[in-house]
Amino acid sequence: MNLRTRLLLALLATSAVTLGVAALALLSPLQAKLDSQSRDAVKGAALATRQELETKLGQTRGSVTPDVDDILDTLSQRTDGRVGLFTADQRNVYAFSGITDPNADDLRQVVASGKSRGTSSRDGNGYAVAIAPHAKGVNVDRDIPVADQFFVLMVQKSDPGGSAVDVVRSAFLTAAVFGLGVALLLGIALSTGLSRRLGRLRRSALALARDGVNAPTPPVDDGRDEVGDLARALSSMQQALKRQEEARRAFVATASHELRTPLTSLQGNLELLLEDLDAGHLDVEDAGAVLRGGQEQLRRLANLASELLDLSRLDAGVELRHEPVEIGELARAVAAEFALRADARDVTLDVVPPTGPVWASGDPGAVARVARILIDNALRFTPPGEAIRIAAKYHGDRATLEVADRGPGVPMDEHDVIFERFQRGSRTGGEGGFGLGLAIGRELARRLDGELALATQTSSSGARFVLTLPIEMPRGSGDGSEPEDDHDENEAGDAPAEAPTLRATRDV
Repeated sequence: MNLRTRLLLALLATSAVTLGVAALALLSPLQAKLDSQSRDAVKGAALATRQELETKLGQTRGSVTPDVDDILDTLSQRTDGRVGLFTADQRNVYAFSGITDPNADDLRQVVASGKSRGTSSRDGNGYAVAIAPHAKGVNVDRDIPVADQFFVLMVQKSDPGGSAVDVVRSAFLTAAVFGLGVALLLGIALSTGLSRRLGRLRRSALALARDGVNAPTPPVDDGRDEVGDLARALSSMQQALKRQEEARRAFVATASHELRTPLTSLQGNLELLLEDLDAGHLDVEDAGAVLRGGQEQLRRLANLASELLDLSRLDAGVELRHEPVEIGELARAVAAEFALRADARDVTLDVVPPTGPVWASGDPGAVARVARILIDNALRFTPPGEAIRIAAKYHGDRATLEVADRGPGVPMDEHDVIFERFQRGSRTGGEGGFGLGLAIGRELARRLDGELALATQTSSSGARFVLTLPIEMPRGSGDGSEPEDDHDENEAGDAPAEAPTLRATRDV
């Protein structure tokens, strides 16, 4: 059974059950209520007529005159029922008029007790009232004093609430049939539209599974419901897969090029060294240059391996520690690692000494890895003779580590792109790695409840990256470790400013 049929049956079943419950809840109580009100009306009319009958029968000495018949007819019209007047003694009950089959037991109990009571017979349910004439005398039909004459007035009505309930039942059935018809039509329209939309999504999903990212774009579904959300999610997923596939292809092309270049260089250099060794006339100076070039190529390969390892760890969800880290001292230590490379490129690493320890919450290894990524990235693009500014400080309720350079900068429309995997800026000029460093840095920062962002520059040159982390003081910290709001003139949006610096040298 397909979804369309199940939805249609479910809608019809729900409507039918709802109507059935409504009928049970409405018709039965309505019948009981109408019966109760009718019995109360019959009882009230019978009791109201009793005094008039007692007076009239007393005046006629127990004879049923036309006046008595008029009273009975009026009562019958008022109650819309059958009216019977019965004479009785202690032993016998005699039918007089109106009701054809009175309940003799009900009459005897009224005669015996002199009290009114409800009655029932095949003519219907009703009420019996004891009638005792007020006048004295002798009955015209029987030689009995009027004071001893006893009458029973009985009023009965067949199914008093039945006609009204029948009308309501008929109207309810008509409305139920109409409602089920409307529910059927709406169910067909709803299930047809829903199954058609789901069918389109199914075909799109199968095409995506069969053709991959080259599958046709799923049809646009503007519905503001779950199916529409699912269609938009499927479309977004396909676009994300396309972007990932494009990034993968770009990475494969870049990695192939980047790997082929150092490997080719290493292979050629080793072949030259081997030829010199075989010939027995090795030039030590040339051999040293060859080895230094090979060492640089190996460094590039090591960087690629390190970045891919970091990426795999992030994807695996490796848990990071959260503990107090003094990022000022950490920045000095990481800058010292790049001192030789900075000297070789004639670039100055200016580590700005903070006014005191700058404590942040993080994993020391992860924070150091982000600092290495930022300094390595700055060294790639900073021209010779320029400086890279590294500063740790407090900013409000956060601790920050800033790395600013005087390189070509990053266009505004690429501020977010450069943090995506395998993406590099348009101003790299052939420099740079594989487009993984900044993506790894941002992911590490967010895993530490922080953020890595590129601050907006007022000048067209240079870039300033800011690592922001929560503040966490070490236990038992004393004076000098309290955070201070740093309202440095180098706020977000300002170019790196000149400040007292500490040159990172080989002795750091």
